[in-house]
Amino acid sequence: MIHATADFDLVDSTKFHPEAVAQGIAALKGGAPIITDTKMVKVGIAGRRLRRYKTKIICAISHPEVVRDAKRSGKTRAAVAMQKMRSLLGGSIVVIGNAPTALFEVLELAKKASQRPSLVIGVPVGLVGAKESKEMLMKEAIPFITVRGEKGGSPLAVSIINGLSLLSMENRND
Repeated sequence: MIHATADFDLVDSTKFHPEAVAQGIAALKGGAPIITDTKMVKVGIAGRRLRRYKTKIICAISHPEVVRDAKRSGKTRAAVAMQKMRSLLGGSIVVIGNAPTALFEVLELAKKASQRPSLVIGVPVGLVGAKESKEMLMKEAIPFITVRGEKGGSPLAVSIINGLSLLSMENRND
């Protein structure tokens, strides 16, 4: 994470749920889908490394139905994209590096056990809603990796999931 951002404050501001790493590795090894909030996060994930697990990396932010429904509802495309992917959330890994509204939506959807992800990597960046969405994430009963405050972003989110994928390949017996 520090290598990707050159931000040494991450040593103190990064927060891990006690089960985050174990749950993330187990989900990857089990072939759980990875759901992202942006194309930038999706393309940054080392998918080649995850082929052995048959992992699908999914981002719906540009899907025509998402674009249409966001315009009609007045919600952000990121939030609508998470709504559209709710049937995939259960057991997934959600990686959010940009949109606080996506994180808020995932947390709302995860109130149903069938839509609870295995892990949420929630590091949206910005001055509007980012800090609040991450604080809310840390209060939920979902394994998470986050960074307190306004800092975050796609490179940070990608570094976390790529680090987990490397860990998943260590000491493998499969």
